[in-house]
Amino acid sequence: QVQLAESGGGSVQPGGSLRLSCAASGITYSRYCMGWFRQAPGKEREVVADIRTSGSTYYVASVKGRFTISQDNAKNTLYLQMNSLKPEDTAMYYCAAASPARCPGREYNYWGQGTQVTVSS
Repeated sequence: QVQLAESGGGSVQPGGSLRLSCAASGITYSRYCMGWFRQAPGKEREVVADIRTSGSTYYVASVKGRFTISQDNAKNTLYLQMNSLKPEDTAMYYCAAASPARCPGREYNYWGQGTQVTVSS
């Protein structure tokens, strides 16, 4: 059974930083594409960043230069370092995994429960 468990969310002032973690179990971690998504109230879910099995990364334009996705294969853990946070980064953040067959099309088929990030003064 695949389980993804996010942690590290919270409330922070604009300009602050947070580090999200996603512990994965039930998968051969290194064979899966992993990603972070977010959904703000009234908005559609969007991909924030993802990392392919090759190690290549993708970032949505709004977070480039501020967020960094990384992973520790030995710990089966995905991270999202978020710096220079802005109020518009406020959202529920989700960790997701795409099984090998779905990875090329970014068809994420496993999801965590989410962790709330609130950026406010």
